[in-house]
Amino acid sequence: MNIRLDNVVKTFDTFRAVRGVSLDIESGQLVALLGPSGSGKTTILRMVAGLEYADGGHIHFGDQDATDIPVRDRGVGFVFQHYALFPQMTVAENIAFGMKVSKVKRTKQEIAARVADLLRLVKLEGLGNRFPTQISGGQRQRVALARALAVDPKVLLLDEPFGALDANVRRDLRRWLREIHEELGITTLFVTHDQEEALDLADRVVILNEGKIVQQGTPEEVCRNPNSAFVMNFLGDANRIGAAVVNGKAALPGAELEAAGFADGRASVYLRPRDLDWSATEPGIAATVTRVIDRPDGRRILARAGGGEQIELDVAPETVARPGDQGFVRIHRARVFAESAPN
Repeated sequence: MNIRLDNVVKTFDTFRAVRGVSLDIESGQLVALLGPSGSGKTTILRMVAGLEYADGGHIHFGDQDATDIPVRDRGVGFVFQHYALFPQMTVAENIAFGMKVSKVKRTKQEIAARVADLLRLVKLEGLGNRFPTQISGGQRQRVALARALAVDPKVLLLDEPFGALDANVRRDLRRWLREIHEELGITTLFVTHDQEEALDLADRVVILNEGKIVQQGTPEEVCRNPNSAFVMNFLGDANRIGAAVVNGKAALPGAELEAAGFADGRASVYLRPRDLDWSATEPGIAATVTRVIDRPDGRRILARAGGGEQIELDVAPETVARPGDQGFVRIHRARVFAESAPN
């Protein structure tokens, strides 16, 4: 089932949460809505679900205008951050609930068989008779997904589904959810503020800010070609250094970068820590080490450049650096944006 949003608007009192969003989601795609708090991503998801109604624009499911269709008639499965399981019901009863109240009538035997299939799918065989309080948080989220899938939804909607779980469990569930998606092929819209989660899971990432789409594309496209300082910053750590653009070159102290297409004047250069290296010799930006942070897979050097700029760089674990050392920051990759770009 493909989904199309045409110039969708949503206003709460005087606050416009969604500002004319248009989006096409192909059938079978897993699309992540990514953005900071207040960017409109959850409001968009709730409008697709029918839990909120758009104040303007249209939402289509395939060829059908679903803008005003009630939530129970949309054929969506919804998974929330906090599971929303019925505590007085067993795991199996939670999964079966939607089928029992559905307009599509099934026999007890059909429901039991479907529950058993879903328990196998989410790798919870043998736990059907337990209650939600008797299983882990990661297992409860699997139950919530199984319950959403039980009614054979046309569209699966996930609202920060792993936000309440610890980092290791989230990583495991991300891989598992991707496997489930590839097996079932259900069109899935996934809301998160976690950049790593979106990039790990999604076929396409839609980045929102202040109720508008600011960039969308494959994980490779948005990572390798951020179109603004906002996207560059939001997708990960980035150092910012002011530069002067002259004749298509951005001049930094000790470095010069291509800035084709930029008018002469001030610009901002953004540098990811992994795109930098430390050297005791030129060329590079002269800097002094202020701190070294050791990590299992490398070291992070915090340094201060001659103009007072703070620079963080990730280097190999064997790199020799101590507070007070003077050296040079070498640039492997960088992005230049006009000084007026949003940040």
